[in-house]
Amino acid sequence: MRKLRNEFRTDAARLDAVLGVERNCDMISRDYIIGGRRGRIWVVDGYGADATLERMASYWLALTPDNVANLTDMQDFVDRFVTFSEVSVSENIEELVTAVLLGKTLLLLDGLTGGALIDCKEYPCRGVDEPPDGKVLRGSHDGFIEALVPNMALLRRRIRDPRLTMEAHHIGDRSHTDVILCYLDDKVDRALLRAVREKLDAVKVHSITMGQESVAEVLRPKQWYNPFPKVRYTERPDSASACILEGNIVLMVDNSPSVMLLPTTFFDFTQEANEFYFPPLIGTYLRLLRIVVFVLSLFITPFWFLTVNHPDLLPGWLNFLSAPEPVSLSMLAQLLVVEFLIDVLKLASLNTPDSLSNSFSMLGALILGDFAVRAGWLGPEVLVYVAFVSVAAFAQPSYEMGYAFKLIRVSLLILTGLFDVWGFVGGVIGLFVLLATTKPMFGKGYLYPLAPFNAKALRRLLFRVPISPDNT
Repeated sequence: MRKLRNEFRTDAARLDAVLGVERNCDMISRDYIIGGRRGRIWVVDGYGADATLERMASYWLALTPDNVANLTDMQDFVDRFVTFSEVSVSENIEELVTAVLLGKTLLLLDGLTGGALIDCKEYPCRGVDEPPDGKVLRGSHDGFIEALVPNMALLRRRIRDPRLTMEAHHIGDRSHTDVILCYLDDKVDRALLRAVREKLDAVKVHSITMGQESVAEVLRPKQWYNPFPKVRYTERPDSASACILEGNIVLMVDNSPSVMLLPTTFFDFTQEANEFYFPPLIGTYLRLLRIVVFVLSLFITPFWFLTVNHPDLLPGWLNFLSAPEPVSLSMLAQLLVVEFLIDVLKLASLNTPDSLSNSFSMLGALILGDFAVRAGWLGPEVLVYVAFVSVAAFAQPSYEMGYAFKLIRVSLLILTGLFDVWGFVGGVIGLFVLLATTKPMFGKGYLYPLAPFNAKALRRLLFRVPISPDNT
């Protein structure tokens, strides 16, 4: 561990070299004469709060030698002459350099031991607008952003309880990414909190380049073949606050507008913020409707493909479902082609400028819809069924769970095409086996509260119950 030598010229030169003052145009190093002593500050351009630094510097420049004559420790100077509230003192060079790169201002003064780290930073950030993937008809319309301090303030505004804890961690040998564990100290599951801490402390990576997804990848169990998501994300402060009040943990990662809700189970994905801004009866209806539609989206195309091959599986009044119009491609090929083309359209729409998005949607609908049917490549029934499952996927708030169901649905189609009825039955059994063997990132089990069974918790997940006196 390298420490300051408490020789101003030597320490200043070492910090200049490590921080790259000469080679970095955004690393500001400014000299002052404070009470007759040489001083220097280091700050990253774009991070420092200029107005605050200017006020403090004007105060320091007015000090006389008599004001600082008896001072030998930086902590004494901080206690007397640093007016900003968030400040600490350190002699560890690595800690000082990391703090400057995190946005703090470093002050070094001749004759004083240690350096002062003044946390008067202003990160560039956007406004707390409503997130696009969590819109509600009623309720708050603010959302998390890429800076941690405003995100923590959004939670503090909703939970004004001194037991609300914001616990800081750092991940990445190079990136030194800030990670915050947010929980209620008197309600959190201590075993869960201990497990999260141990996993975070055990993370050994150079950098967290993709925000919360990079953190999730190093924390989640190694089951590459399992598509089911192990963590739930939200960009809504009200949803995160509700989870905290239930005793869960919210994990926030710097530079990420989404927060992770821990622990996460399969049934947590049945909930959405909109349900809680309606009365319990309407909220229950919306939740049950979403569950039914989402289950149908998983099985409807494989089962329809099976009934086309075996019309006897349907009652007589549904025989029209098993008699699609004949076209050039086989039924399995049609279903797979349209499934993949819809994903291609989704990927293409992400890279389409906003001014061309409407034109792109019209071209995609015309070419892949009407023209494909007229040319005899695709049957209209195929388009109807795949359009239904595509719309149903957007009724589910989690994109990760939507794609997990899509992969399972495509696998069921292929198994049914290869092995007929036995392929469909085997695929359904394999689905339940996969769910039962899914390892959660944290918590009691991926299928909790079904396994292990907890009737009260399962009822709360499946039905929108009225609020109780303790808000749980």
